[in-house]
Amino acid sequence: MKKIILNIEGMTCSACSNAIEKYLNKQKGIVDASVNLVLGQALVCYEDNLTVEDLAEYVNATGYKYNGIYDEKEHNKKDHSKVYLLILGILLLFIMYISMGHMIKLPVIPFLNMHNHPLNFSVSLAILSIVYLIYGRDIIVAGFKNLKNKTPNMNTLVTLGVIVSFGYSVGNLFLIIFGHSSFVTNLYFESVCMIIFFIKLGRYIDKNSKEKTKEAIEELVKVTPEKALRKSKTQEEEITIDEVKVGDILIVKPGMKVAVDGEVIKGSAHFDESFITGESAPSKKSKGQKVVAGAINYDGVVEYKAEKIGPKSTISEMVHLVLEASNTKMPIARIADKVSSYFVPSIMLIALLTFGGYLLLGFSFNEALISLVTVLVVACPCALGLATPLAVVVSVGTSLQKGILIKSSETLEIASLLDTIVFDKTGTLTNGKLSVSKIFNYSNYSDQKLLNIVSNIEKNSSHPISQAFASYKQTDLKVLDYQELAGVGLAAKIGKKQYLLGSAKILKDIKNPYQSDEDKLLQEGNSIVYVTENAKIIALIGIKDVLRQEAKKTIEALKRKNLNVIMLSGDNEVTANFIGQELGIEHIVAGCLPRDKTQYIKDLRKQGHKVAMVGDGINDAPSLTTADVGISFKSSTDIANNSASVIITNDNIHGILEFLNIGKKTLRNIKQNLFWAFFYNILMIPIAMGLFKNWGLQINPMLASGAMMLSSLCVVFNALRLKK
Repeated sequence: MKKIILNIEGMTCSACSNAIEKYLNKQKGIVDASVNLVLGQALVCYEDNLTVEDLAEYVNATGYKYNGIYDEKEHNKKDHSKVYLLILGILLLFIMYISMGHMIKLPVIPFLNMHNHPLNFSVSLAILSIVYLIYGRDIIVAGFKNLKNKTPNMNTLVTLGVIVSFGYSVGNLFLIIFGHSSFVTNLYFESVCMIIFFIKLGRYIDKNSKEKTKEAIEELVKVTPEKALRKSKTQEEEITIDEVKVGDILIVKPGMKVAVDGEVIKGSAHFDESFITGESAPSKKSKGQKVVAGAINYDGVVEYKAEKIGPKSTISEMVHLVLEASNTKMPIARIADKVSSYFVPSIMLIALLTFGGYLLLGFSFNEALISLVTVLVVACPCALGLATPLAVVVSVGTSLQKGILIKSSETLEIASLLDTIVFDKTGTLTNGKLSVSKIFNYSNYSDQKLLNIVSNIEKNSSHPISQAFASYKQTDLKVLDYQELAGVGLAAKIGKKQYLLGSAKILKDIKNPYQSDEDKLLQEGNSIVYVTENAKIIALIGIKDVLRQEAKKTIEALKRKNLNVIMLSGDNEVTANFIGQELGIEHIVAGCLPRDKTQYIKDLRKQGHKVAMVGDGINDAPSLTTADVGISFKSSTDIANNSASVIITNDNIHGILEFLNIGKKTLRNIKQNLFWAFFYNILMIPIAMGLFKNWGLQINPMLASGAMMLSSLCVVFNALRLKK
C-alpha cells in the first residue's frame, strides 16, 4: 500500500471536498482518501496496482483539476487572480453604470439608453456578461460535473443560479430583437456578472487568508540550505543538496546551516535548532550526537556524516506529518460534512418550492425566478465548509511553532475531552539519564573545580555513572596511573595527588564522618560516589535520574485543571513513591511491565475515562497506541514517536499544557465557526425566499452573492484568531 498527497484545484466548500472524497473512496484500488478543503489537497492511501496517473484521472473526473503531487520545495506559480479581479471589477462598475445609473440620476450614455435604444442596451449587457461567464467557467464546469456525479455542491448552486438568470435574460433579449422592447426591464445580465465576480472575489480573499495558515510549513521548508560543503580526500568542495549521498562527510562552519541530517564525527559547536524545538537557547553538539538539516552553527567547525536525505529528513517528515494531520478529519468535521451532503440538495428543493410557490400565489414569473436565483446564491455553504478545516490547519501550524507536532487533527478534538493523564517515569518525568543531583563538598575547591577533577578521571570509565559527569569537564587535566577497581570504583593521580572515586567500599582504611549525608542521599534514591584526595574524603556526590526541571509545575497545573494524574513505573515501589511524592502525584503504580501499563490504560478507558499517555521508550509504545492520545518527546525512541499522536519537539514537558490548551481553543473555535455558518443560512434563506417581504426585508441575487462572501470572511477571520 502507498500513501500520497495530491494537489487539487477548484475546491471552495465542504460539499466540494465531500464530492471528491466520496468519489475517490468508491474507486477500486483506493483504500482511503481524505480531502482537505483549506490546503487544496487529498491524502490518498492506495494499492500498488494503481499509478499516480490513475489517481489524476479520478480527480479530473470529479470536475476539479489534479494539480500534481505535493512537493514542499515547489514554488507557487505566479497568480494572476488579482489582475483579473481588478480589470473585471472596473468592468463591473461600468456594467452597473449602464444598467442602474439612471436610477440614481447619473448621466446616461445616449446610445446605451435602455428606453431609447433597448436593443443596444440589451446586446451590450449580454456581450459583457459572456465575459464573466468565461471568467467563471471553472465554477460552471464543476457545477455541472458534480450534478452529473450526483454530488451537488456550492458550484452547482451558483451554476444553476447563473444559468437560469442568463437563460431567462437571453430569452427576453430575443423578444426585444423581435420588437417587444418592454421586456428590457426583465434582463438580469448584470446579476450574472455580479454573482460570478463576488464568488471569485470571495475565493481570492479566502485563498489569501488560507495561505497565512501555511506559514509554519513554509518556514520549515525554507530552513534547509541549497548548498553543502563536502570533505574529500584532498579538499573541501561546495556541492548542491541533490549531490549529497548517505555516508558523505560534510563540514559546517560558524554561520553556516547544516545541510542534511547527520551525526557529528569531529568537533563541537552550539547550534540554533529553534525552528524544530521551539527553544531559543542554542544546543551544544559534539562527537556522536545528531544534527538536523537547517540548524545554524554558531561557534565551531564540525564534521558530520550524512544520514537522512530528502524525503527521509527530519524536516520533510515533519512537513508531511503536519500535512497528514491537516488532512485527517475530526469527528465534529464529519458531522459538518454529513450536513453539507444533505444541505445542497435541500437548498435546490427549497429554491424550486419557492419558485413554484411564487407562481401559485400569483406573483409574476420574473419575481418567482429572482427569488429562486437568490435562494440558490445566498445558501452556498462556503462558510460551513471552511469552519473546521481552516481552524485545524491554523492550530496545527501554531502548535508546530510552539514545539508541538500533532499527527492527527482528531487528536485536537480529543484533547479537550481528556480527564486522565498517565505518565511513564523514566525519561518522561525524569531526564532519562543519570545526573548529579546533589553535592556535599568538604574540600576547599569550588563545586565547579571539584566536578572538573571528577570528570577528567571518569572520562576513562565505561561505567554508566561516568556519563553523569561528562558535561562538567571544563579543562583537560593530565590523569596518571588510572585504574578501575572492580566493584569498588576508580583510582588515579592528577599531579602529585592521589584520588579515589566510588562507593563506600573505597573507604576501607578511611574514617567516614559523613554517614548521615550518605543516608540522606540514599533515601532520596541516589547512587553514591565518594571522592577522596590523598586518603581524605573531599566530597560526597549523589547520582540519579533527576526530575525534569518543569515537571513539578506541569503536574500542579494539570491538577488545577481537575485532571486525574497517574504515574506508571517499572521501578521498585520505594523509588517510584519517592518520585511521586516529590511531584505531588497521589496515584502511583510501580513495578509495571509494558503489558501491565497497556492493561491499566485499557481498564481506565473501559471505565469511561478519556486517557492521554505520556512516554518515551520502546516499552511505552503499546501504551501510547492504546491511549486516546499518545504523547512522546523528540528525544524519545523512534518506536515511541511512531506510536504517539503528539510529539513535543522541544522536549519540554510543559508542552503538554500547551497542547491541551490549543485543543480546547480549537474545538471552541470550530463550534463558533459552525454556529455562525448555520446561523447565517438559517437567517438568510427565509429572507431570500421573501418570507419577510411584507416587513420590507428582501434581497436580490447581487446582494445575496455579497452576503455569502461576507459569511465566509467571518469564519476565516475567526479561525485566524487561533494564531494568537
